[in-house]
Amino acid sequence: MSDKTKAAAKSKGGFFDTVKTILIAVAIALVIRTVAYEPFSIPSGSMKPTLQVGDYLFVSKFAYGYSRFSMPFSPPVFDGRILADAPERGDVAVFKLPSDNSTDYIKRVIGLPGDRIQVREGVLHINGEAVEREKVRTEGDGPTAETIYRETLPNGHTHLIREMSDQAYYDNTRVFEVPEGHYFMMGDNRDASQDSRVLSKVGYVPFENLVGRASFIFFSYEESVALWEVWAWPTAVRFGRMFNDIV
Repeated sequence: MSDKTKAAAKSKGGFFDTVKTILIAVAIALVIRTVAYEPFSIPSGSMKPTLQVGDYLFVSKFAYGYSRFSMPFSPPVFDGRILADAPERGDVAVFKLPSDNSTDYIKRVIGLPGDRIQVREGVLHINGEAVEREKVRTEGDGPTAETIYRETLPNGHTHLIREMSDQAYYDNTRVFEVPEGHYFMMGDNRDASQDSRVLSKVGYVPFENLVGRASFIFFSYEESVALWEVWAWPTAVRFGRMFNDIV
């Protein structure tokens, strides 16, 4: 074999080795994304003050077991969940919007199967009992002022919520009876969240639609700065939010 032929064969082999390495890396990434953790970014303020626009977080895929929505493109390979573990009240969870089974939403698990959920004058009620909330602080002045409360759910889980008033559009609702196998999801930014209170858009979320539990923030930056503007990172990156657990 001539030197030229050997060089060509070596070049060809190097190309295929590179392609093979890339394919293996992609396969490993897909497996990790499917069975372990998937990155997720926050596009809106519906979960303020817990989550901010510009937060990047990891979602635990194994927390609730696996459904077809655990996999990329949600192929209809099976129904229900395997290795299922029900979410706890207060979990922050990513789910597929029931109305289209493709759009990702992130909200807090408020109602469990069989619960009766209602909001009266801004106060959450679960099974007829008012949920405790304690005022933490006021942000802003005048008509745009917002109040931050610490809410304590019946299982003892505490988290912060944001209220613009107690007479906003979603602050007085009907009683929602959560069907078996479904969950009632709400945003922490109570007056600026399209969630299970809007039956025509979100409604009750089937257990199968849960993608995973939000675990921790791994990166965060100010929404006014584009992610690719790396020169602005020293002032735009919110270092204090990085690696914080999500509660």
